[in-house]
Amino acid sequence: MILKLTFSAQPVYHSLTVLETPHVLVGVAIATKIPDPIIALPLAFASHFVLDVIPHWNPHLNTELIRYGHVTRKSTVIVAVDVAISLALGLLVALNFSQNSSHMLTIALGGLAGVLPDVIEGPYFFLKWRSKLIQRWLAFQKSIQTDTTVVPGLSTQLATIVAAFWWIAG
Repeated sequence: MILKLTFSAQPVYHSLTVLETPHVLVGVAIATKIPDPIIALPLAFASHFVLDVIPHWNPHLNTELIRYGHVTRKSTVIVAVDVAISLALGLLVALNFSQNSSHMLTIALGGLAGVLPDVIEGPYFFLKWRSKLIQRWLAFQKSIQTDTTVVPGLSTQLATIVAAFWWIAG
């Protein structure tokens, strides 16, 4: 399901995904506090869907696919920078807050588990893989999303990032 909003004569279609950094940081926070991967990794994965329900903002990749036939350069840059920040922060936490090498791996995998539902979508948006399975996955993801405008949407994501760091450091 694609959410269709009309603000003018031109309809706008929104892809509703949270930026990756909050997903990764909540995943690594869970794994930092719960070193058992059997418990931590499913919780990190589940946290993705909880965060998607919180109002947030993101680049509107579906809008761009419909309007231009591809994701714009601006959104590609936003996604690339967000992914780079996510990787750097996730590894920083794993290196600095792990109890041992096994826990370090669990923390890194917690970050991956937290973002995995969006990683599954990457080939659809950036490699033009339009399989029915990925399309059904996108429909499910969109059905649980809550989108909002830039300022409140980025504010909730910043608050999530701060809370994750607070939990990690606490």
